Amino acid sequence: MRRGRIEAFSDGVLAIIITIMVLELKVPEGHAFADLWPLAPRFVGYVLSFLYIGLYWNNHHHLLHTVEHVTGAMLWANIHLLFWLSLVPVTTDWVGESHFAAAPLALYGFVLLMAALAWLVLEQVIVRVHGRGSVLAQAIRRSPKEASSVVAYAVAIGMSFWLPWLSALLYAGVAILWLIPDRRIERRLTRTEGER
Repeated sequence: MRRGRIEAFSDGVLAIIITIMVLELKVPEGHAFADLWPLAPRFVGYVLSFLYIGLYWNNHHHLLHTVEHVTGAMLWANIHLLFWLSLVPVTTDWVGESHFAAAPLALYGFVLLMAALAWLVLEQVIVRVHGRGSVLAQAIRRSPKEASSVVAYAVAIGMSFWLPWLSALLYAGVAILWLIPDRRIERRLTRTEGER
């Protein structure tokens, strides 16, 4: 199977996830700007989740550029990642509806944690197929962002029961961390193309 099929399928799923999230935003009851205020928690949750889905889409695009041929294991690892990301809309809605209560925040963090772990599995499956000398293997040798993200999610999940606002800030902090582009794959691809 060619890489384009897995990219197209993943792009479609991520687009549907974003569509579901935006459909959960409801029109306010009244006709004044003040009537928007009760929707603020849902909108904040939507913005954070939209950012996360966008970050996964962007990084997934770069990740798949390292793939020379797709295997069944890659397909299943990719489906595993998409499964966890598909749960983002329901947890986002619950967090917004509950005004960032502890249990919804913990579940939201659990979904983010599982998506991050699924990402690491997908990376390792690709490395196993293409070898330790592959572009991806060379690019991800040192990945402090990935490790710190997993730790931050785990801490935020536990913290959501005592300091929910700090838990929400940690989730936002991880997203902001990933806003700074990770150019490891791009640099490695450019170097590999220059050596050809």
